[in-house]
Amino acid sequence: MEMLTFNASDGYLEAMMRGLRASILTASEYNNIMQCETTEDIRMTLNGTDYAPYLQNEPVPLQTAALVTRLTERIVSDFAGIRSSAYEPLATFLDYLTYPYMIDNLVLLITGALRNRELSDLIDKCHPLGMFEGMGTLSIVATPEELYRDVIVDTPLASYFVDCVSIQDLSELNIEIIRNLLYKAYLEDFADLCARRIGGITAQVMAPVLGFEAGRRIVNITLNSLGTDLTKEQRAALFPHVPNSLDAEIVHLLARADDEPAVAVALDRSPVFRALFQRAADHPERSLEDEFFEHEVKLLREAFDQQFHYGVFYAYFRLREQEVRNLVWLAECIAQRQRAHLGKVVNIFG
Repeated sequence: MEMLTFNASDGYLEAMMRGLRASILTASEYNNIMQCETTEDIRMTLNGTDYAPYLQNEPVPLQTAALVTRLTERIVSDFAGIRSSAYEPLATFLDYLTYPYMIDNLVLLITGALRNRELSDLIDKCHPLGMFEGMGTLSIVATPEELYRDVIVDTPLASYFVDCVSIQDLSELNIEIIRNLLYKAYLEDFADLCARRIGGITAQVMAPVLGFEAGRRIVNITLNSLGTDLTKEQRAALFPHVPNSLDAEIVHLLARADDEPAVAVALDRSPVFRALFQRAADHPERSLEDEFFEHEVKLLREAFDQQFHYGVFYAYFRLREQEVRNLVWLAECIAQRQRAHLGKVVNIFG
C-alpha cells in the first residue's frame, strides 16, 4: 500500500500540489512576455513572478546565458526545499528525479577524461541537480579508468554502470551507447520503483509518463542509428523495456528498420506515435522533438488531475524544464529580432 508521508497530512500535500501548479507561468503571462521588445523587458515582466529574486542582480542587459543559469537556480531551489522535507518513500522517489542529470554529468566527465581535459574545469558545465559527493575528488582523477574506479562507484548510478558498462567500454566511440544504456537501466528501475515498490495512484499516474519517455527514447535511438555502424542487435539492446510503452511488435520493427519510411511503417501501429510522426512530417517548421515535448506536457498536466500521489513532483519539475526552454526560446527570438518565431513555445497551463 502506498504511504504518502510528506512531513504533514494529506491535506498539506494537496495544498502543495495546488501551489506547484499555480507557480507555473500561464498563457497570459507568456503573452505578456511575447510583447517585450528587449531582454530587459522580459526581466521586468518576470518581476511579477517567482523568478524575480533570481534575476534582480543580473547586469544590464540581461543575457540569455544568465537567464538559463538563474531559471535553473529556481528549479534547484524548489527541489532542495521539497527534498529536505520528504520522508520515505517520497525521498527515494525524488532522488530518482536527479538521476538523469547525474547520467548526463557523468557522461560529460567521461568524455572530458577521454579527451584529457581537467575534470575539475568541467564542474561548472554540470547540471546542479546531478551533482554528487565524489565530485570533490575530481582534481586527482587523471584517466577514465580512475574516474570509473574511484568516483562512479560511489554514486547512486554505480549499479547501472556495473550492469551496463565496463572499463573497457570507455571510449569516445562508445559514449552515446553508454549514455543510452544508462538511461535504459534508469528508466526500467524507476518504472519498477513506481509500479512495484510504491504502487497506488503514483503508479497509475507515472505509468503513461514513463511509458511515453521510454517510447520516445526507442524512436530517437532508432532514428539516430540509421546509417551508422551500430548493428541492429546493438540498437535493440539500447531499447528500454517499460510497461505502457510501445508494444513488442513495434519495438521489433524499429529494431530492424533500415530507413525513415520503415520507422513510419512501424509507428503506424501506435496511434500516439503515428500522430506525432505525421504532424512533424506535415509541418516542416516543427521537429519530431517539438511534437514529443508537446505530448509530454499534455501527460504531465494530467498528473495534476489526481490527488495524493508523488507523480505531481515529477510532473512539476519536468514542466519547469519546459518552462525554461520556452523562456530561453522567447529571449533568443526577441534578442535576435525574430519575432515571427515567438509562437513556437509549448503552452503548459492556460
